[in-house]
Amino acid sequence: IQHKMSLHIIIDGYNFIRNSSALRNLDLQDIQLGRDTLVDMLAAYKRIKSHKITVVFDGTNAPVHSLRRDRIMGIDIKFSRPGELADTVIKKMASREKEKALVVSSDREVVRSAASHEAATISSPEFEEKLALAGHMQAKGIEYETDDSGWTRTTKKKGPRKRLPKKMRRNRLKTGKL
Repeated sequence: IQHKMSLHIIIDGYNFIRNSSALRNLDLQDIQLGRDTLVDMLAAYKRIKSHKITVVFDGTNAPVHSLRRDRIMGIDIKFSRPGELADTVIKKMASREKEKALVVSSDREVVRSAASHEAATISSPEFEEKLALAGHMQAKGIEYETDDSGWTRTTKKKGPRKRLPKKMRRNRLKTGKL
């Protein structure tokens, strides 16, 4: 019996955009275009995988009439309050959600803070690969489910030292669900 844990993917919006060559170019043309394209990518991913997804952006560049919170195509969008960084919002969310959270960011400080609250983490480029892979697999009609518990069945004896530390196994288990 495979235990399905609900995963809340929390994405460091501008960090993801600036780490993606495709989105970075759109962002340079128009910041709104970069955001919209990211949300479109995530919505397509959400149709394949039904994880809860929240993207957090710095409120400094928020659209003028935007709400601090919004929901587009099933994706929650949050802008930090004036004077507050998106990083702060993400850290707070990770500390609330604990092991239910998976934080997508390449910001060392955000990753360190999230991990200290038992949230799983993945870098922005790695998550972009997961998005592309899930889309590709779906287009080909392949059922996309990985069992990435970190070890393969074998008769060869291995001592406990070969096993990844618990924290890393837990992180791998969650990123394997992407």
